[in-house]
Amino acid sequence: MRIVAIIPARYGSTRFEGKPLAPIAGKPMIQHVYESAARAQRVSEVVVATDDQRIADAVGRFGGRVRMTSAENRSGTDRVAEVAEQMALAGDDIVINVQGDQPLVRSACFDAVVAPLLADADLGMSTLAFVIRDWQEYTNPKDCKVVMDQNSNALYFSRAAIPFDRDGLPEMQAFKHLGVYAYTRRFLDVFRQLPTGHLERMEKLEQLRALEYGHTIKVVITPYDSPEVDLPEDIARIEKMLTAM
Repeated sequence: MRIVAIIPARYGSTRFEGKPLAPIAGKPMIQHVYESAARAQRVSEVVVATDDQRIADAVGRFGGRVRMTSAENRSGTDRVAEVAEQMALAGDDIVINVQGDQPLVRSACFDAVVAPLLADADLGMSTLAFVIRDWQEYTNPKDCKVVMDQNSNALYFSRAAIPFDRDGLPEMQAFKHLGVYAYTRRFLDVFRQLPTGHLERMEKLEQLRALEYGHTIKVVITPYDSPEVDLPEDIARIEKMLTAM
């Protein structure tokens, strides 16, 4: 079985153009993510998936592998699915999708997210979540929240503050969804053929496509946060956190 980490990266962004190439502690952001994935014990290959030659050139300069993809992909997952097809991965092979704007993602996260797929051959998709400690993230729509059932299967993902604590319970707990996914190649092909879902279109969360069409997403709680870089002003905060790791 091959376990391949694929990092979708695009240059264009209305809020932060060229984000994957932004320098963080002397390296392009995408390089931090790539090197973390390469250190994971269970990951056998790491590839950047992009439709932009500037990103491809930057990855080549630090010795990384890159695959060019169509500019017409609907989401990062669709871009990842295209690369899985290019690589001729088998149906049981596992693909990890990690966003290229998470320079603090830990190697242990890659090993953790694939564990449910290795334990259950019928499962097609898993992802990570982190217990919210900064309650500004609970109310901030840029931070995606997830709620789960008793078996750690995702019930819903939202930019809204979920679950809503009506009575102010002392045991109130909420989870932030982290942009790290694992899928079997077989499920990726299924996902790629699904029409864009209504909820996916509203929330701008691609994982909702799987839930809307009745597919299970197993959620693994990790002790490691991996905050995303959304705006240029986030970089100073990330560099400070990187120094403290």
